[in-house]
Order: sequence, then structure tokens, then C-alpha cells
Amino acid sequence: MEISTMMMQTLETTDVKEARRSRIAQFSGRAATLKVGGSSITGVVRAVKEDTSGETPRWIVTVIEKQPRA
Repeated sequence: MEISTMMMQTLETTDVKEARRSRIAQFSGRAATLKVGGSSITGVVRAVKEDTSGETPRWIVTVIEKQPRA
């Protein structure tokens, strides 16, 4: 029996290109690799939300990450 562990990650980015790539991956339903803070996370993008409350626009990206097999 195989049990896969799924983790939901919430990332924050101010990079317009990264946010755009995330939106494209979300709408196409494919996995994306996001690079945030020197680390990268690969998974299916579930949500991309823009936050314009500060001086610099930022995007909150929710990714469902599948853990690698042991």
C-alpha cells in the first residue's frame, strides 16, 4: 500500500514574473517550481492572491506540495 503525504505551502513573493508564472501554472493545472528565499518548492498551484495594501505589491501563492518518496 502506498501512502502519499501532501503538504500545503503558502509563499509570499514580490517578483512580478514569479507571480505571473504561478498564475499560468494555476490555470493550466500543471505543477510549477517556485523559488522563494533561496529555496524551491515544486507542486500544484491552488491560489494566487495579490496584496496591494503596502507600498510594494506582493502575491500570496498557495501550493500543494507532494513529498518525495523515501
